[in-house]
Amino acid sequence: MSKRRKNQRVVEAAPRREKVRDVFVPRPFEGLADEPEWVALRELVPAASAPLRLTPDLVQEYGDRPVTLATVLPMAAPAMTKPDGRVFIGLQRHQQSGDVSRDLAEALLCALRTEPGGQVTVPPLPGPGPRLQDILVDGPLEITMHDGFEFWLDPGAADDPTVQASLERANAAIYPTVRLAAAKAAYWCQVPEKAHVRWVLPEDEDTALDALSRLSAAGTLTLGEGTKFAGILRAHGRLAPVWDLPENVPAADWEEPVSGFAKRYADALAEQEPLDAAGRRARQGLLGRQLTLR
Repeated sequence: MSKRRKNQRVVEAAPRREKVRDVFVPRPFEGLADEPEWVALRELVPAASAPLRLTPDLVQEYGDRPVTLATVLPMAAPAMTKPDGRVFIGLQRHQQSGDVSRDLAEALLCALRTEPGGQVTVPPLPGPGPRLQDILVDGPLEITMHDGFEFWLDPGAADDPTVQASLERANAAIYPTVRLAAAKAAYWCQVPEKAHVRWVLPEDEDTALDALSRLSAAGTLTLGEGTKFAGILRAHGRLAPVWDLPENVPAADWEEPVSGFAKRYADALAEQEPLDAAGRRARQGLLGRQLTLR
């Protein structure tokens, strides 16, 4: 028998793997009470965490294990478990399908099936199955902002020089970020040579864009003197306007300007008339300053 024919018979005898079809979901967090905050933690915030609550049927099956949502985990892992049974899932990860909600739900379920302290294995394409909306008790996220990633570690773990060095490298990548009280899902951050306010809006894209266009046409799109409207980030079906700010003004000083803008934005949302010519021109200008993240 020729080598080619022998190899062909081996291939024919091997079972075919079922192909997993990927599906793109443009608004993976739709239906969750804090959809804009999920988007912000996924795309804008470097270090934060929030507790999650499992549905009663999962608690009955796996026990009442504490679950923590983290912006990012070590090595951008999708999930990890602790020896005491705690579970962490990471929003910002390397491998992902077209449905972020399905990815996160599968990572959480894989972690629950893993023995406490064991390494969690998560498939790159999970295929059909439950999503976050199916396995969590929904409600507002109780977000804790962190200056570093020490919340990853068990007590005493940072005493290991290797762990400490890895932690220092991770912490060095964090830029200062403050969650603002003036509006939900609004964050101040400082990057080299400038600062920003970025706000994930809760409305659908067209509605939000029309309101921003009205403000642009009226000349009220900035946060005041010394600020500049930088553009719009587009992520997971939501818009996030971005402002450039002076770098030497602290985050607390932007609460009032953001609150004032939020009121102007709400008033613009309430307008029912179609955009006039100036508003339509402003809308085209804003579309040209839009950057799609996801």
